[in-house]
This record gives sequence, C-alpha cells and structure tokens, in this order.
Amino acid sequence: MTQGEESNRSGAEWSDHVPVLLSEVLEYLAPKPGGYYLDGTLGLGGHSEAIMEAAQGKAQLVGLDRDVATLERARKRLARFGDNVHLFHSKYSDYEEVLDELGWDLLDGALLDIGVSSMQLDQAERGFSFHADGPLDMRMDPDSDTPPASHIVNKGSAETLRMIIGKYGEDPMGGRITNAILEARAKAPIETTLQLAKIVEMAYPAKWRAQARNHPATRTFQALRMAVNGELDELESFLGTIIPRLRPGGRVAIISFHSLEDRMVKHAFAAEAKGCICPRQIPVCVCHHTAQVRILTKKPVMAGEEELARNRRSSSAKLRAAEKL
Repeated sequence: MTQGEESNRSGAEWSDHVPVLLSEVLEYLAPKPGGYYLDGTLGLGGHSEAIMEAAQGKAQLVGLDRDVATLERARKRLARFGDNVHLFHSKYSDYEEVLDELGWDLLDGALLDIGVSSMQLDQAERGFSFHADGPLDMRMDPDSDTPPASHIVNKGSAETLRMIIGKYGEDPMGGRITNAILEARAKAPIETTLQLAKIVEMAYPAKWRAQARNHPATRTFQALRMAVNGELDELESFLGTIIPRLRPGGRVAIISFHSLEDRMVKHAFAAEAKGCICPRQIPVCVCHHTAQVRILTKKPVMAGEEELARNRRSSSAKLRAAEKL
C-alpha cells in the first residue's frame, strides 16, 4: 500500500492520485520494453501505470496488494495495458509464490512503497487515522483473520504494549502511554480511534503537547499499524529474497516512511554490496563472498520542495535503490 498517494477528499477517481517520488522511482528502475517488473505495494496503481508507460506498454508487470477494494480500483486504472499486467491479492512477502505461479524466473525491477495509503487514512471506517472517529481496526486486509488493533490495545500485556509503542513507535512517552491505556481499558474497552487518540494525547505532559509539531498519537497509531500488519517481518522477508530474483542489471527500489524500515533497507543493501565478509583477524579470505549489488543511492532520496508543497505526506518518504551485479 502506498503511503505517498495524495487524496482528493471530494471523492475524485484514481486519476487525481499522484504517487510519491514518481520521477525518482522511474529514474532508478529505468523501465524498458520487454522487462519484467514487480510492484509489491500496488495501491491505486500510480507507480505501476508510470512504469508501464515508461516501457511503452510493452513490459510485463505484476502488482500485489492486500486490500481487495484498492486492488480493484487499480485494475481499472491499468486495464489499458491488457494482459501485460497481472494483479494479485497478496502480501508482498509472498511475491515469490506469485512469480512461480506466473512462471517468471527473474525480474528486471522491483518496487515497494511501504506504508498505509492516503485513501485508507481518509476512510474513517478503516481505523488508521486519529483525525476521524472509526473502529480501532488498522488491518490492511480488512477481510483477513488478523486481529485488529483493538485486540492489541485491550488484550495485549503491558510488556507487549510498551514494546510496540517504544520500539515501533520510538515514542519517548511509551511508558506513560502504556500506563494510560491500561488504566482506561480497566474501566471500559477502547474501541474507537478517537478514544485511543485522546488517551494518548492526555498521557503526554501538557508542555510536550503544547510544543509538539505532530499530534501526540501519531507514533502510537503508526506503531500499532505496524504491529497489526507485521510490517517489519514483511520487509525482512522481502529483503532476504529479492536480490536472487533479479537478473543482472535488474534494480530494486524501496520507499519507506519509518526510520526502522529505512535502516533495514540500508543495512540489507550494504550487506549485499560487500565483497569479503571474513572477520578482520583472518588474514586470507575464506568466505569467498562477492558483492551482489551496486548501491545507487548513497543517501536516501527524499521529496523536493515542489512535491512537498503538493503532498505533505511525502515529507517522510525515503527512497533507496540498488542494482544487481
């Protein structure tokens, strides 16, 4: 799901949605006719559409998404490319199963745009946003049997809540927020987004609330979403398998919105770019490890001023790319 796709609250169709860092994605993936491409987080199909256009409509592309409703909207957007586009209701960590089903061996390019889509944020009933009241859900696939965020909030242990809010949310107020949740749920279940947002907000010291640039609940909601959807496990699985599925010269581009995710991508690419990985005390290489990729982005690529002015949600987007040797 693409966090960077802008939303038009008037209900306009997908043509009004612009994917984040689009020109940069095209620069690093360099789509070409005859190529085979994976968009593991299809969203409304903006990146996929641009990839196919750059390849003159003559590439093969597979797009994956957990959200059936989003998938169907993307299907309409990409219909003009006919049988060259293959869409699946799937987690991106299961991409190899999809490739095997299609009979694809190697890819020329793979893209991830990690996070929650603006369309999902704008739908109160999905439970991702603390700006509008809705059920405390946060599942990217609402039809799955994955427990919603309300289950973690109301049933999770104190240790679990502290870990999620502290690790995933990187919130210095994690302990206070956890205590506030425990106290509130002892009186009545916490079932809605605005309920939880208010609890988190009041857990912050008044001075912190006054000085905060973002809503105090921002990190807690992000952390719960990541926990509900197993997002770090998803990314770890993908990073561990994608390089062998690229043909020489094939490229992978990943857009992340969280520092933990960005560090995972950075370290995974760095490890694959190394030659010998023997301990320093060994004078002669015995590992015979060779570099598998060339890193294309020494630093993460971020949105420029024009895009930031157009889409404030792109402010935290970071793009990293690598090329298979």
